[in-house]
Amino acid sequence: MNQGIALMARGIPGGINLIRADSDVSLGAQGYAKYHLFGQELYITTTHISILIVMAVLIIFAIFANRAIKNADPNKVPGPFLNFVEMIVEMIDNLVISNMGAKYGPKFANYIGTLGAFILVSNISGLFGLRPPTADFGVTFPLALITWVMIQFNGFKHQKMGKIKALFEPFFLFFPINLISEFATPISMSLRLFGNILSGTVMLSLVYGLIPKALTLVWPAALHAYLDLFSGAIQTFVFLMLTMVFVADAIGDEAAQ
Repeated sequence: MNQGIALMARGIPGGINLIRADSDVSLGAQGYAKYHLFGQELYITTTHISILIVMAVLIIFAIFANRAIKNADPNKVPGPFLNFVEMIVEMIDNLVISNMGAKYGPKFANYIGTLGAFILVSNISGLFGLRPPTADFGVTFPLALITWVMIQFNGFKHQKMGKIKALFEPFFLFFPINLISEFATPISMSLRLFGNILSGTVMLSLVYGLIPKALTLVWPAALHAYLDLFSGAIQTFVFLMLTMVFVADAIGDEAAQ
């Protein structure tokens, strides 16, 4: 028995060390393939691979959902998958309308739904052994930047010169502060999502690197449930809520109609 324990501690060649911790756990994105573009040395990292997998999952789901909707028979009871799709659509519609109003809310439902699906699947991808794409600031910042462009576009579209005038309120000395707050929006939104997901990824990486492999089969499951599933869903909801609130605020009083 002692000999068996010693073999497990040393690690059997070609096998798995069940007692020692895994010292090869990486906390950051790893590069797998190197290439050169415009004289720069670039890498295909775990973030790129994870994004491709997340996009593939969403595209496959969209294809099956589209087929289920087109082939649905109004005279028959819908199946479980179609019920699930309808539930998601109704949930997004109700969320957008309740926060952006019945007049403009439906116009943003597709964007909010797509954004939410990508962020949620990215956040919970750690459950399946992937490094969450949203644990990379290069992913969260473009998402926040798209929202910021949408905020500015709708602000100038609906408020016109009132958008410029608002920068000088309550009086002109507040112009620098108001201007900084405008440009701080995408930074704060992206850092909030990036920081929360990255912190969970780092914590789980430390756990896998510090405890014996035998324990990683059971104990980290609770951490995955919280850091990947619960926290991932919460951060998705927060990002969507901020997007809807900021865009509705840019539209102005018309959004409340």
